[in-house]
Amino acid sequence: MGAHTTSDDPTKYRVSAEVEVWKLRDPIARLRNLLARAHGVPQSFFEEVDAEAAEVGTDLRARCLALPDPSPASMFDHVYAEPHPVMDRERAELTAYLSSFEGAHA
Repeated sequence: MGAHTTSDDPTKYRVSAEVEVWKLRDPIARLRNLLARAHGVPQSFFEEVDAEAAEVGTDLRARCLALPDPSPASMFDHVYAEPHPVMDRERAELTAYLSSFEGAHA
């Protein structure tokens, strides 16, 4: 329900009253309330789940950042199941463009 990106200003297309209405419809918050009210799930359970989720997120971000940078031309690798002339041409254009820079390794 927040901004789409850090440079986004949601007040340009959404009033705060609309956000408040949708907060009440948040399925995660609704499930938490149901589990707490109807099934007696304690707050400590949700705190543990949140802590574990934060750990998983931190680990995942660290492992993603440790991955090597892919070749720019690899973005064309899995667009279509079979070779496609448009993708082949665009890959060749990108490779030629990148190779035009001094010391380039395309």
